[in-house]
Amino acid sequence: MDTKNSVFTAKNVQGEQKTYEIIFKFDSEETKKSYVVYTDNTKEKGKLKVYANIYDKTGRSKELLPIETEAEWNTIEAFLSKLEREVHEEN
Repeated sequence: MDTKNSVFTAKNVQGEQKTYEIIFKFDSEETKKSYVVYTDNTKEKGKLKVYANIYDKTGRSKELLPIETEAEWNTIEAFLSKLEREVHEEN
């Protein structure tokens, strides 16, 4: 993963080089891991398509790691839901 500010380039699962925009990063006290949520700004069924992976916030490794457990997905979904509620409350 090549990072520069909130945009990075990486190969997708088809091996194509793509540019992604980081939506946010967060650390989970529950899993003790750091997550990055990002998009390629494409839409699916009218909604922005987003991706999430584990990353090394120390920067030693630029590799994005897959989220493999249901507990981790639940952590990310809970964080996204909380963020969505906060955005709706502000508006």
